[in-house]
Amino acid sequence: MKKSRLSVLAFGMFGIPLCAQDATRGGTLYKQQCVSCHGDGLEGRSGPTLAGGDFRSRWPTSDLINKIRNTMPQDSPGKLTPGQAADLAAYIQQAGKATTEPATASTTGPPAAFPAAGNLSQLMRGIMFPNSNIIFTVQTHDPAEKKKAGGAATSDGGFNWSMWGNNLYSGWEIVDYAGIALAESAPLMLTPGRRCENGKPVPVNDPDWIRFAKEMAEVGRAAYRASQTRNQEKVSDISSDVADACFHCHQVFRDKVRRGRTGADPSNKELRCTKN
Repeated sequence: MKKSRLSVLAFGMFGIPLCAQDATRGGTLYKQQCVSCHGDGLEGRSGPTLAGGDFRSRWPTSDLINKIRNTMPQDSPGKLTPGQAADLAAYIQQAGKATTEPATASTTGPPAAFPAAGNLSQLMRGIMFPNSNIIFTVQTHDPAEKKKAGGAATSDGGFNWSMWGNNLYSGWEIVDYAGIALAESAPLMLTPGRRCENGKPVPVNDPDWIRFAKEMAEVGRAAYRASQTRNQEKVSDISSDVADACFHCHQVFRDKVRRGRTGADPSNKELRCTKN
């Protein structure tokens, strides 16, 4: 037992690779805790695949251990010890390298074209605004705090778009989904043919616009990684990066200074989606 704790501690402090014995223990634990969701061969069932180069590139060892420790198993997150999380990570990495990646469909043909359904303002207000605010809320509210019974979800307070699923997911899961929503929706800023609220075309080929879209995608991924640590302070720190990503784009393409005024006027819609 002392040896197991020491090996995990040494790994966390100095980056010493986990030994084969850890992977063997992890394989046994994987069969007990993980197979039902991730499959015998890490191929994924109700949960995602844990094999392949893409998975390994997105989840280096230390991040994978933290994810397992803080969020797995899904029906009882946090019940695994640090040593068990390290053993599982060792097994997943070892078994994943030996797994043949499934053949993917040919990508030589043109991608499917999905025309924009809404204007840029609707995209921002429908996806990016509410999900950014979820991340900002972590600054003042711990996602792990217990929800109060009989809250706004059941009160007669009128329509509230965030309350319908209030009791379906834990606070940390909601923060996870917010980060993913930002990362996945950022490319929608580059959809050809989308219009701004004032009718002007979104400048999808402008280098600055492309850079801002990429920045939003990256901070969304960073917010998700921070949320996976289940650490309120780390997500709070990332929230400032989310705010900066919004500001960088807004100051160029949204908040223009009207003639005769000294400051930016967010209500001025005429010059949005332009750099004039």
